[in-house]
Parts: sequence; C-alpha cells; structure tokens
Amino acid sequence: MRHLTADADPDRKPARTPRRSRARRWIRPCAIAGAVLALLGGGAFTAHRAGWDTAAVESLKSKVLALEAAAGLSVDDVRMRGRGRTDADSILAALDAKRGTPILTVSPAAAKARLEALPWVRSASVERILPDTIYVELVERQPLALWQRNGKLELVDREGKVLPVPRLDEFSDLIVLVGDDAPKAALALLDMLASEPALRPRVASAVLVGGRRWNLRLDTGIEIELPEDNTGAAWHELARLDRTDGLLKRDIRRVDLRLPDRLVLQVPEAEKPAPPKKKITGRTT
Repeated sequence: MRHLTADADPDRKPARTPRRSRARRWIRPCAIAGAVLALLGGGAFTAHRAGWDTAAVESLKSKVLALEAAAGLSVDDVRMRGRGRTDADSILAALDAKRGTPILTVSPAAAKARLEALPWVRSASVERILPDTIYVELVERQPLALWQRNGKLELVDREGKVLPVPRLDEFSDLIVLVGDDAPKAALALLDMLASEPALRPRVASAVLVGGRRWNLRLDTGIEIELPEDNTGAAWHELARLDRTDGLLKRDIRRVDLRLPDRLVLQVPEAEKPAPPKKKITGRTT
C-alpha cells in the first residue's frame, strides 16, 4: 500500500508530540528501541562471543522486533519534501520500508544511497521520526538544455547528466547543445547569455567548436560566431548593436565576432540578373 504523503508546510518537519505527554508515552518504546539497537549493533557480537549460534540470534532478533512492532515502533507513514518528478513508488522502493516494517530496521544511510541512485534525484536525506514516520527530503535535478548527439536529442541537467524522459515536448523551449563536451561547458555559456535578457530567448542552439568556443544560431537562422576569449564582451556588443542599429533585423546570414577590433557580416548573395533573351529573326525566302 502506498503511504507517501506530502507535508502541508514543506518548510518544516512533521510536528512532534508535546514533551510531557511524549515522555510518558515513550518510556516503554524507548526501552525496546534500546534493546533492538543493541541487538542489531554490538548485541549480536556479544551473543556470538557467548556461544550463541546464528539460529538463536535470529530467533531473538525476531522476538525483539515483534515487541518493537507491538509497541508501535513500525512504519506507518512516509513524509516527504522536494518531490517533483521522482515517482512515488520509486521512492518507497528505495526506502525498502512497507507499512508495518519495524522502523529501527530502516537504514537512513542505505536508503539515502538508493534514493540518490534514482535518475532525477541529485541529493537526499532520510530520517526516522519515532515512533512511526520516515521523513525524506529530496533535491531534484533541474533540466538545463537539450543535447544533440548520435542523431537524437537528450535532456541534460546543469551537471551534464542525461535525464531519462519518454517525451521531450515540454522541454522544446530549451536551448539545443551540439558537441561532445557541450553539456559540461554549457553552464558558463547560458549564464553569459542570460546577461542580455532581451537577446537570450532568440538563441535556439549552440555548437561547441573544437571544445574552445561557441557558434550560436538564432531563431531567425542567423549564425553568431563568438570568440574564444572575451566572449562576454562580444555578446554585450552584439546586443548593443541590435538595440541601437537593429543589426539582427537586417537581411544577414552570419555575424563573425571572433576578431576583437572588427565585425564581419555575411549577407545573402545578390541574385544575378537573368541574361537577356536572344532575339530570333527569320530569313526571307
């Protein structure tokens, strides 16, 4: 049974029982919890030194866990914060804790490692809140761009990790990156592009050339060749020229910004006029 619930206030953890009533309620459960922890930790080693066989230790462990469940120390709820795209069933599977599972047998460290192995989870924390709640906090990966490689598009995050999604339709507004190392180098590029908010939405794709510099393609088809050094200055100059002179509204194909002291524009080739038709005259016979 799924028992994943959302915290009504995501900025706080589940409310705890008031101190006085909790103290009276917890005398017996805490004693049992101590026995369970001792058994799961050093107690099993002590039993081994005392000559107990494995079957006896497992039998004792089962009895102690049964007492723990009877005292209410079992998983009844999983509370979480930060889940957006991660499937709820995947979280529960990673926790390995069904309803009724003795809560002290749930390892927060092991559950954390399994959660962080999920595709959308960047980091996770897991906490047992006695007597019956597991609290999970996730930080999920954020889509950054679409990466074109081997003839197909893939979604990547800010660290260049590929995020598995069945469809890319909802991410069609993201910039397309081209190049083997493009995702790893894209974060600095996108931060630079964002410094000119009026021009940034017009960039449809970016090609990493030789692992050193970028060529941009605008939504109008104009290509922008950025320099290897002082990229930000070239980008700001392009935005300035567009604001003051309407540069990118002109009929041009390419803007070359690689030279620091000049701007090179490529315009469409002028159509050559058609040659005049030869007049055909007949002879009188």
